[in-house]
Amino acid sequence: MHTLSNNDFSNRKAVIRVDFNVPLNDSFQVTDSTRILAAKESIDYILNQGGSCVLISHLGRPKGKDSNLSLSHIIYKVEEILGRPVAFCDDCVGPKAEAAAEALNPGEVLLMENLRYYPEETAGDVDFAYGLSKLGDFYVNDAFGTAHRAHASTTIIAQFFDEDKYFGKLLENEVIAVQKVLETGEK
Repeated sequence: MHTLSNNDFSNRKAVIRVDFNVPLNDSFQVTDSTRILAAKESIDYILNQGGSCVLISHLGRPKGKDSNLSLSHIIYKVEEILGRPVAFCDDCVGPKAEAAAEALNPGEVLLMENLRYYPEETAGDVDFAYGLSKLGDFYVNDAFGTAHRAHASTTIIAQFFDEDKYFGKLLENEVIAVQKVLETGEK
C-alpha cells in the first residue's frame, strides 16, 4: 500500500474505510467527534485534488439492520466537520449503493450505511469485499481503530485494487509515530 501524497486523484472516486464508530446519546447526537475529525485530513486531501469520496464505516455491533445504529444519525456531524454537504445511501453494497456511488461528482462526499448490518463484513467475506470495491476507483484505509481486523472492508477489499490502494493520512501518521518510538524511543 502507498501513501496519499504525490498522487493525482482528480476525477477519481475513493472508497475510504473510515472509523466513524462514534458514541451517540439517547437523542442520537454525536457526543465525541474525534474519529470523524481524524478522517478529515484524508477526505480533504482527495477532494482538494478534484476527487470524490465514498465513505464506508461501521457503528456499533448490530445484529442485522438496526435503525439505532444507522450511520444516518451522524451525517449532520460529518457535514459540520467537512464544511460541505454529505449524501447518504441506506445501503453499502449492491445496485442501490453502486448507483449512488456512480452518481457522485468530483468534490462530493457519500456516506454509505453501516457495514456491520451485514455479517459478511466481520466474516471477511470475499464477495462482500468485491461488492464494496465496485463503489470506487481506488481504496484508502484510514480506519486505524479497525486496521488490525481481517474484515471485508479493511483487508480483503484491498486485493481488488492492485496497486491502487493507499494508507490514509491518519494511518500514515500512526505508522510514523510507531516508527519514531521504535527507532529513537521517543513518544
